[in-house]
Amino acid sequence: MQKKNQSLPASIIASLRQRNNRPGTVSAGENGRSGGTLVASYNVHKCVGVDGRFDPGRIGQVIREIAPDVIALQEADKRFGARHGLLDLARLKDETGLVPVPVESTNAAAHGWHGNVVLFRQGLVRDVHQVSLPGLEPRGALVVDIDLESGAALRIVAAHLGLLRRSRSQQARMIIDLMRSRDERPTLLLGDLNEWRLGGRSALSALDAAFGAMPVPVPSFPAGLPLLALDRIIANRPEILSQVAVHDTPLARIASDHLPIKAFVDPAMAALPVSGPDFMIAPAEPPGPGRAALHAKETPLPLPASSPGGKGRAGSNRELVRKAGAQLKRAVKRTLRRSDAPTR
Repeated sequence: MQKKNQSLPASIIASLRQRNNRPGTVSAGENGRSGGTLVASYNVHKCVGVDGRFDPGRIGQVIREIAPDVIALQEADKRFGARHGLLDLARLKDETGLVPVPVESTNAAAHGWHGNVVLFRQGLVRDVHQVSLPGLEPRGALVVDIDLESGAALRIVAAHLGLLRRSRSQQARMIIDLMRSRDERPTLLLGDLNEWRLGGRSALSALDAAFGAMPVPVPSFPAGLPLLALDRIIANRPEILSQVAVHDTPLARIASDHLPIKAFVDPAMAALPVSGPDFMIAPAEPPGPGRAALHAKETPLPLPASSPGGKGRAGSNRELVRKAGAQLKRAVKRTLRRSDAPTR
């Protein structure tokens, strides 16, 4: 049994010991399309692979391997400056049939919202909300109400949570508040939630109020030897969701530092009547040229008040985030070196 307050090195060692018996790894040829609507989440690491090479084409090939009906991407835009999108969306549509859920932005070159992009195959998009999440880093979430051609009527919350635990806790609570403020609908939370802890110390425990007990986590990071379950697919109705699996292929191990994760949604159990106006309609025709004219709305939820000091603390905040990321990387490297040592 996993210890409730496990340290990071202990968590990594436990993952190493269990990796040979882990049920959640699925290769490219095992999608099992009869299983329902395939949803996935993938942190594309700004299209930079573990070899240090920027190659958006590899990301597109991995997405084609997965063949999802809906996929949430993280880090699909540059983080700073103009935040240009990094993928060839036209090529991706031609190769996969996936089109992005549109967002409102002052920067037309961005694919998504704070790097979050939701792509889907065919269906009706009823509503989109862009949510700025609290915390020291610029983080966001996309909330999309979508009726897929398969019959699944879903709400997708695509998010990328922060590196600091207290930021993740704030962000999880805001996601709960957002769900409570809207009509009830089968909801999936997809994304890189950046939380490796399990039990009471996990920042994701705040999500229990809406999602119930967290499903069994599946390690997806780092891609070459996945040890930490940073990426998650969670449903507010667990019965509609299959077991989450890692998409582990030779190309996926090199295209990004995260492996994609995926699961099936039962369209019969997720198909609920939905009332209200259709805010946007997505193309139902086969992949081809053309672009849907869609409209997205900014969420009316207020953001938490900023901490005292404001801009004067920006430098120290960035340093805290940098240290948190560096600590995680060092712990993984230390434990990997330890696991390579001969056993006594």
